[in-house]
Amino acid sequence: MKIVSRNEELLRDALSRIPQSSSRTSLSSSNKLIRFEDISAAAFKIQCGVQKTPCMYSRLSKQYGMDIYLKKEFLQYTGSVKERGVLYLLTSLPQDQQRKGVIVASDSNFSMAVAYHASELRIPVFVIMSTNTSPARVKMCREYGAMVISYGTTAKDSQTHARRLAQENGYLYLEEEDSAVYLSGLGTVGLEVYEQVPKLDAVIFPAGGHCGLLAGSAAALKHLNPHVSVIGVESESFPVLQESLKAGHPIEDRDFRNHHFYGDVSGLCFGSNSLQLTGKLVDKVVAVREEDVLISMLRLLEYERATVDAEGAIGLAALVAGKLPELKGKRVAIIICSGNLELHLLQQCIARALTLDNRVCRFSLVLSDCPGDISKLLEILAREEARVLDIKQERTFVTSELFTVEVTCTVETRDKIHTAQLRNALLERYPTAAWTER
Repeated sequence: MKIVSRNEELLRDALSRIPQSSSRTSLSSSNKLIRFEDISAAAFKIQCGVQKTPCMYSRLSKQYGMDIYLKKEFLQYTGSVKERGVLYLLTSLPQDQQRKGVIVASDSNFSMAVAYHASELRIPVFVIMSTNTSPARVKMCREYGAMVISYGTTAKDSQTHARRLAQENGYLYLEEEDSAVYLSGLGTVGLEVYEQVPKLDAVIFPAGGHCGLLAGSAAALKHLNPHVSVIGVESESFPVLQESLKAGHPIEDRDFRNHHFYGDVSGLCFGSNSLQLTGKLVDKVVAVREEDVLISMLRLLEYERATVDAEGAIGLAALVAGKLPELKGKRVAIIICSGNLELHLLQQCIARALTLDNRVCRFSLVLSDCPGDISKLLEILAREEARVLDIKQERTFVTSELFTVEVTCTVETRDKIHTAQLRNALLERYPTAAWTER
């Protein structure tokens, strides 16, 4: 397609003042203007190597008063949108470098994508992981075909070791950055969404430190239709992108430590290219609370049968939090970019989200220690259609009068209204019942 001159000028102006950094050891020399032709070329080159994921109408639409379409990038083979940028990056390497191999040093989605696609392309691939990396991640990376080496107790130790091995053996050390090649691969998401959803009004992306998906896709969408609103969403706890945009450069001196729950969205801003593109082409960046992200994960699990991580759910969290009222009645696409939620976190996230959503509650009351009193309590719960999850009785350490028992009960309800009805019914019978506030 021919580039519309106005959008080409926007892209060129966004990148014209970027200083060329020598700190990157892998691809900094390939930083250049990202053009629509670059994104189109990437889409053609990777079409047989990544999934063209569905962008489906969601049952959540009625709940939030707009037509919601979910772009399910978590259905990629490694569960992440990063595959798009990685595959285009690897296929763009010179053949002699492909023969020598590549090396990465992290347990991120980027490293998983490198491990899988390098193996598929028969490129030798080495992944250095710290010794405290989740065993499940190590196992998965090996199954993708990479040679995994455990080294050091911190990410910095692993990166130093990887750079040394790269220098000694001729491997190309890769770390996620915002080269034009990588951004072009990620930008193919914007092309697909525009093709899959007619009359699109807005697209919501995860943001944060690694905003390459947001920047690359914004370049594609704004070229195809400048009137499509492009919105980024990040965590209130790690407002990396907003702080970097205010400062006019990637934030380096703030303590934005990577939070395991949030993944890449909590890391430092990794480059000026994507930051400048975001500043020029993205209409809005909003921040959401952790509670909203957890409820968003619950909504996607219930309504879409989609088990996603915080990075994948953070786009929907902006609607859960009511941060985008201007989208009411509009046609909106949300990028669900990652589904790599570790199993040990899954149960904790669901339990916490149910509590935040007022669907699991706990109360305590004191009953006389007589036959039938517990049965009467259970009859009330059954009549109110509350599901008992746990019930405990305490006799030894009760401070009330003799021959009484303290009962603590955890129950599941349908929603906030149902919880209020149950509370009123119990207080009518047991005025001293105490509710545990979330």
